Amino acid sequence: MPFPEALKRFAVPVICKGNRRDDRIQEMESMKKYTYKDLLDIMAKLRSPGGCPWDREQDHKSLKRYLIEEAYEVLEAIDEENPAKLCDELGDLLLQVVFHAQIARENGQFDMEDVVHGVSSKMINRHRHVFGEEEAETPEDVIRIWEEIKKEEKGQETQTKVLKGVPANLPALMRSYKVQEKAAQVGFDWDKAEDAFKKLEEEVQELKKACESKDQAEIEEEMGDLLFAAVNVARFYKVQPELALSATVNKFIKRFEYVENESAKQGKKLQDMTLEEMDALWEECKRKERGDASPGEA
Repeated sequence: MPFPEALKRFAVPVICKGNRRDDRIQEMESMKKYTYKDLLDIMAKLRSPGGCPWDREQDHKSLKRYLIEEAYEVLEAIDEENPAKLCDELGDLLLQVVFHAQIARENGQFDMEDVVHGVSSKMINRHRHVFGEEEAETPEDVIRIWEEIKKEEKGQETQTKVLKGVPANLPALMRSYKVQEKAAQVGFDWDKAEDAFKKLEEEVQELKKACESKDQAEIEEEMGDLLFAAVNVARFYKVQPELALSATVNKFIKRFEYVENESAKQGKKLQDMTLEEMDALWEECKRKERGDASPGEA
């Protein structure tokens, strides 16, 4: 297809020998801000016969990994409290939505306008306390109304169907949390956190017995039960287990880096150190994190 007149301003000169970087920057700065419509036009051009070979060969399945990656990069920007990075990563995530909508448009299924219309209709319908006659005084009331309407929209006559409606490809910790939440909506829940702790302790003992039996299938089953019970405890304290575990992994890497750096200052390699030596540096790192220069237990 011919290069549309409206898209000519997207054709910024490539930096190469003979082009001055300052000229390109000046040209880009002189442009007006791109709009939502521009983004749709750009994606349509990339997918057109005269567009990008890589973009043209993608489909919904091949793009799955990028959608997940971009979502996690948004989370990272939020954790870093970096507004500029968050703006950039939200753009990358939006691009994935536009990409999928363009593929669907080419297949005659739906387009970006349908996506926007659908989510707008959903927000209005599920906020009947704002746009309708429902009343909601508390956030809990809002959640109850939301879940009732969602169940109605999806035709879920039983709570089992609600549980099955939680996406199976969610990270397991996140899926566990959501399934437990929805089971609790009909009273299938512990009365208090102490009960959840008791169940967790019970699962620890069952896992120990399974490990003693050396039956791998039983060990895996009991390990799953233990993790599920741990999620239940997290839910009682309104802790998102997926985020909590991610933070712990980051903390582990940071402390491991400290151990490796400090061992290098001593002229040692980790593989040549004893576990006791490495553990001493680990505890030293924890003390510094607390701002405690004196030795002591964590």
